[in-house]
Amino acid sequence: MNDLTVRGALDDRAYPAYTMSAAADLAGVTPAFLRGLGNHGLISPGRSSGGQRHYSRAELDLARRVHEVTATGVSLAAACRIVELEGHLAAARAEIHALREQLPTQHTRQAV
Repeated sequence: MNDLTVRGALDDRAYPAYTMSAAADLAGVTPAFLRGLGNHGLISPGRSSGGQRHYSRAELDLARRVHEVTATGVSLAAACRIVELEGHLAAARAEIHALREQLPTQHTRQAV
């Protein structure tokens, strides 16, 4: 990988750039917490040729959000589901917004 490719990969939020210990430190959680997120299917860390887990910035954001939800007393399984549904809701809202942008304006509809 050349310097430009490496910089591009690091700019990619989905690029698995962080080892488990670095990811746990950055997300403010324990390695066991990150493994739990994987066990519940919320994240799927990349693997090195030696089998070491590597996490992306997007996965770290999910870990932080799940940690916030579990801090309110919700179980890890429920927090993972809540965060997953929050993601679906955000995607649906973005799609609705994009579709509304494609609609003709009220003025244009009246002129037709």
